[in-house]
Amino acid sequence: MYAHLRPERPPRRRRRWPWLSAVVLVPALAAAGVIWALRTEGSPEETADAYLSAWTAQDYAAMRGLVADPPADFERLHRRFRSDLKLTGATFRRPRPHGVLPASAADDGGVVSFVAELTGPRDWTYSGRLRLVERGGGWKVAWTPAAVHPSLRAGRSLRVTTVKRDPVPVLAADGTRIDTPDAPGSVQQLVEGVRQTYPDRFAATTRSSIDLYEGDRRVQTLAPAPGAEPFPTTIDLRVHRAGAAALDGVREPASLVALRASTGEMLAVVNRPGGFNRALLGKYPPGSTFKVVTASALVADGVEPDRRVPCPAEQNIGGFPFHNAGFKDYGTPTFRDAFAHSCNTTFGDLSVRRLSGGRLGQVAESFGFGAEIKPGVPAVRAEYPAPKDDTDLASAAIGQGRVLASPLNMASVAAAIASGAWTPPRVVPADRVPGPPIRLRPLEPAVVKALRDLMPAVVTEGTAHAVRFPAGTAGKTGTAEYGSGDQPPAHSWFIGYRGDLAFAVIAEGAGAGSAVAAPIAARFLNAVGDLS
Repeated sequence: MYAHLRPERPPRRRRRWPWLSAVVLVPALAAAGVIWALRTEGSPEETADAYLSAWTAQDYAAMRGLVADPPADFERLHRRFRSDLKLTGATFRRPRPHGVLPASAADDGGVVSFVAELTGPRDWTYSGRLRLVERGGGWKVAWTPAAVHPSLRAGRSLRVTTVKRDPVPVLAADGTRIDTPDAPGSVQQLVEGVRQTYPDRFAATTRSSIDLYEGDRRVQTLAPAPGAEPFPTTIDLRVHRAGAAALDGVREPASLVALRASTGEMLAVVNRPGGFNRALLGKYPPGSTFKVVTASALVADGVEPDRRVPCPAEQNIGGFPFHNAGFKDYGTPTFRDAFAHSCNTTFGDLSVRRLSGGRLGQVAESFGFGAEIKPGVPAVRAEYPAPKDDTDLASAAIGQGRVLASPLNMASVAAAIASGAWTPPRVVPADRVPGPPIRLRPLEPAVVKALRDLMPAVVTEGTAHAVRFPAGTAGKTGTAEYGSGDQPPAHSWFIGYRGDLAFAVIAEGAGAGSAVAAPIAARFLNAVGDLS
């Protein structure tokens, strides 16, 4: 590219007369007559600034006027420099001094440093040097190819090379790639969901490098092409493997979701079999797991955990008969025991007598029902339609009727009790979530305190007491009927928390929550241990 440039000529050294004024001519007597000495005007820095300013403005005529011996093709060489790098912008300037001012270029062999800031397919910043010499009473640039870039000389050029970018890596929380064919199927579902949600980050684009060539031979890469910035997720593969193992042997379609309760980070999302992502997109009646929400509303209304409440085997509410599982009659237990044994008649009756549909709806909203969630992958919102009548309200209070939720939605309900606030779940780190900061919904302290008493009772003495959970587990079973008939089929649910780990399990059409979902949850918790 730059083959026609003449080799650099060493600057001529001229004696300076420091005692002479810049504007006063001093006569000197000599045998041959009178000699007049004149100090060189200006400074190397001033000429360099003018040259760099003209270069930035692409004023090649002005640049040429500041060069001692410009080559004939001076302007063409600079235009080709821009075209070969496909530049859309370029700025050239002397570096800004920090601390001690640099020595004058006049005392440093006439060398002035500069910084080039280039924009184009490959943005690039580099440092260069201009050598200045005294000519005609002023300073001029002693131009060579090295004045453009230090690596240039006759026969060398700079070029931009553009290639297709490698796929953006998707990472688990520990940095492990999870976008590879050997990643678990449920994790691959999440990866596809992330790509669908953030298409701009995963669009097929190019990447560029800047290379030094000698003729047509590449000599060196001066500015390597940047790699694709990885896309991090919150998935914890250890927790995910524990969840997948817990679903081994389950015949029915099932899923498990695990969250870090304090942050809403999704740690595991497991679906078995694959295909439909029921954990995030499935909409199911939550059954008695919704009693966590209903109990919160009743506690906020003044119902104490030790208060005695009626729990008959069957009760007519709004003209419709409600009954407990197995038509069990628990007499007049405490509200705590009614929750632990999942008394449908208690919760249906209390909700109609003490709560309006609007009040229960408000509390449901505080647990995320009705709110659009954007966890970084496609996901459905939990639904709590306003009840039409007492029967509809009683049905909603026990998670039936028109109330619908996904396992992710219900895991976030359990997480709200564990942490004290409902936090929107997410699979993307908080600093990568676009839009306004995540808004927490703190629960009433009395509600949190009461539910942290009620939920452990389910495991120690209630519907899940026969399941071997690790110490410190709190939860709620759910048997969510769907379809019709005297004995309609039911989904098996269990939600809960242990420490900072919240979770939800569903097995479609598997029956009682205590029989299938609760043992899955226990296997999961025993395998995962404490969440660090």
